[in-house]
Amino acid sequence: MIEESDNEAARHRDKMAKRKAVQDAEVAGKTIEKGLLIVHTGPGKGKTTAALGLMLRGLGRGWRVACVQFIKGGWDTGERRAVEVFGERISWHTLGEGFTWETQDKARDIAACRHAWERAEALMADPTIRLIVLDELNIALRYDYLDLAAVVDALRARRPDLHVVVTGRNAKPELIEAADLVTEMGSVKHHFAAGVKAQEGIEF
Repeated sequence: MIEESDNEAARHRDKMAKRKAVQDAEVAGKTIEKGLLIVHTGPGKGKTTAALGLMLRGLGRGWRVACVQFIKGGWDTGERRAVEVFGERISWHTLGEGFTWETQDKARDIAACRHAWERAEALMADPTIRLIVLDELNIALRYDYLDLAAVVDALRARRPDLHVVVTGRNAKPELIEAADLVTEMGSVKHHFAAGVKAQEGIEF
């Protein structure tokens, strides 16, 4: 253990006190409270995982939350099992038909995405729901399965206290422009490249 002199300790306290004053002033200047449009995009792993973390945080605050999955099919996933314990406090809808290279049926994919968007609009209109995750909506928009302008307009017009999290690669510039918070997940290293398969508790 490195011992610290009295002068070094005093300098550290002074430095941290100044930093705290700056931080406190910055926090005090943030007075707006509103529902956020959050976008998780990029080639890296973790977009849906991060969105589910926000759902869990909201549930911990007593919120009612919802998730609509646009692409993913009816897989047996750990997250679906986990949220069952919350009962009516979560509204979960897996309405995709699976990834496009699996279905190989564009008309079917479009129909599934439109049905999912209709469900999303109904949930956004439900005043009891505080947060909605629109999982892989970016994929549906990327392939033009939904009308981009109509989706962005609806997200902009949502009620003021509703938080919406949109996930998926290749977020459209129009959606990014409308969002309050955009995080791009980078792919620095991925275990798939080393031949490691998708595993329970990590990928599903």
